[in-house]
Amino acid sequence: MRVFVTGGSGWIGAAVVRDLIAAGHEVLGLARSEAAAAAITAAGAEPTPGDLNDPASIRSGARRADGVIHLAFGNDFTDIQRCMDEEALAVEAFAAALTGSGKPLVFASGTPATPGHVSLETDPFPIEGPLGGRARSAQAVLDLAQAGVRSAVVRLPRSVHAADGRYGFASTLIAAAQRSGVSGYVGDGTQRWPAVHRLDAARLFRLALENAAPGTVAHAVADEGDTMLSLAQAIGWRLGLPVKAVAAETFGFLGQVFAADQPSSSALTQARFGWTPTHPSLLDDLANGVYPS
Repeated sequence: MRVFVTGGSGWIGAAVVRDLIAAGHEVLGLARSEAAAAAITAAGAEPTPGDLNDPASIRSGARRADGVIHLAFGNDFTDIQRCMDEEALAVEAFAAALTGSGKPLVFASGTPATPGHVSLETDPFPIEGPLGGRARSAQAVLDLAQAGVRSAVVRLPRSVHAADGRYGFASTLIAAAQRSGVSGYVGDGTQRWPAVHRLDAARLFRLALENAAPGTVAHAVADEGDTMLSLAQAIGWRLGLPVKAVAAETFGFLGQVFAADQPSSSALTQARFGWTPTHPSLLDDLANGVYPS
């Protein structure tokens, strides 16, 4: 299968590209810069120029391919609305290119916080709140299943990690600890975060591309929920710092997200796709991995 991947030069995207190629697929990677094009080429894929603000490049890449995996997102938390607007524009471009084609479109989103219970694949997208725009885009992708697109959404947890120094939202905890001299947590620290190793997540994106039925939601979750306190303790131990409760505002925009209990299950996903996470847990990687300086 020829697969068009957005975000293929990114940290998660690069793992997805390598997994696709190892499984025998051909990859076209959206490249917004010469550096991105070089990274995509080095991974064995073919770069195609464009970015999320260029709908023509999105439509062209999707039409040239047999399937699409969308991973690109700005992740600029100083201007998150702009990032969500860019993503919504990309979804419109995918819809224009893929409607009626029967091609697969796999879209990256986030696991929802569902107060009172562990979130499941059957839980609706939280279209309100600070990240509601992302949820609305994900729902729009699922709705394309009614328009002749084999659409699926893979929900990623708060921490997609590896031992090379990148730990998803847990990296924010590390940076704050290094800056302040305290490994902090919000509230009583019992709120839980799901996590997954990036190589396990990459494999699930491929499986969804190959096998997902139209309108499928999958959860790329290996660790159902590590407490924020346990994460702060692991970081404090590695850095030799005290572990204390801090104000949510310590973490800026993300503080309100960090305060929520948000465990998530992947039981349905594992049964549906035969997907079993095999790589280290987040706590293992925090204990043994590299920390950014």
